[in-house]
Amino acid sequence: MSGKLQVEIVEAGALDSAAVALWRAWTAENPDLASPYFRWDYAEIASRVCPGAAIAVFRRDGRIVGFFPHQRRGGAVQPLGAPMNDYHGVIAPVGETISLEEVAGLLKARSLNVPGWIGAGETGQTRQTVQAAMPEDGYDAWYAERRTTFGKYFKDKERARRSLETELGTVRVERGLRDAALLDQLIDLKAAQYRRSGLHDIFACGWTRDLLHALMADPRADFGASMAAMHAGDKLVAVEFSLHAGRRYHFWFPVYEPSLARCSPGILLSMDTMRLASAEGFRVFDFGFEGEPYKKYFVNARQTVREAVVLKPGLSQALGDMAAGVLAQAGDKDEKVRTSLRRRWATIEACEPTSAGRLKGTAAAARAMAHKLAARKKTPARVAHA
Repeated sequence: MSGKLQVEIVEAGALDSAAVALWRAWTAENPDLASPYFRWDYAEIASRVCPGAAIAVFRRDGRIVGFFPHQRRGGAVQPLGAPMNDYHGVIAPVGETISLEEVAGLLKARSLNVPGWIGAGETGQTRQTVQAAMPEDGYDAWYAERRTTFGKYFKDKERARRSLETELGTVRVERGLRDAALLDQLIDLKAAQYRRSGLHDIFACGWTRDLLHALMADPRADFGASMAAMHAGDKLVAVEFSLHAGRRYHFWFPVYEPSLARCSPGILLSMDTMRLASAEGFRVFDFGFEGEPYKKYFVNARQTVREAVVLKPGLSQALGDMAAGVLAQAGDKDEKVRTSLRRRWATIEACEPTSAGRLKGTAAAARAMAHKLAARKKTPARVAHA
């Protein structure tokens, strides 16, 4: 590999057909770039909506060797569509290496914050995302293997489905829905969930809501966003918004009726979505980051990503002063709290295009974390053995 790496920052609309053809070819040939978030279609649609959107075009000796779709918040850079973009990295041909640190330096970023980086990099730490990879025979073969491996769990879900039908009526699922009113309902339910959990409401800023609508409203031949919905009798019990491209289906925003949690409507909807979508040719169903206990029963594949904040030399932290004050309460050794605060700040910074919005969000997050820490300190030690 020869030639100094150079960058040009352009709007998505400035890329000509030859550049777009390279982008499409590179995502098609590289399995590491199989996620819908790497598609040109995602970048082109998101660029219309996301504040501060731009494309970094990397060249060696005048030849294009990579693209990085991103957004700016002052001197901070995030992947395009953050905090909702689950995978990101440089779209480049196989064999071309452009590291995370090189990207941050060339973009002259005060900070580059990436929760799910695919590609070369040394900063930060690795994380795992998890997938259900179907055999070519499709859903039935996958389910037979899972039921054999985790018989008790899936028998319980079969009982949950019968209970749901007994209580409310026949269960039915529709996939490929693009109903704007239903999406608004999903977003409102998800926003309420964030607020109940004390998390930053990512939809309060407006443009994030617009992004989901824009993606759903523009289906393409090999790329799209849609919803699946489950009804039991006349009652809507679960909805999920997903992104899909090629043979890959990415579960994105699920919501379900909390009063029916005992019947697992969200999990049942995911199962039925996989069954219906696999009949259409989808073979990899991405559940995002590992963590939730239910995922282990579904997934049989993993992908390693990197979570990192690359800081401009001379900067000691990416958190604002208010968040840093809460860190002091936790102590330098409480890495779990530090990670939680870093992620909260990254979400706020990505959502809020204005400094006033970021200040307001940071203040709320600091108060929520201080309250959480205070409650934890008051919890008697014996609770851990209950």
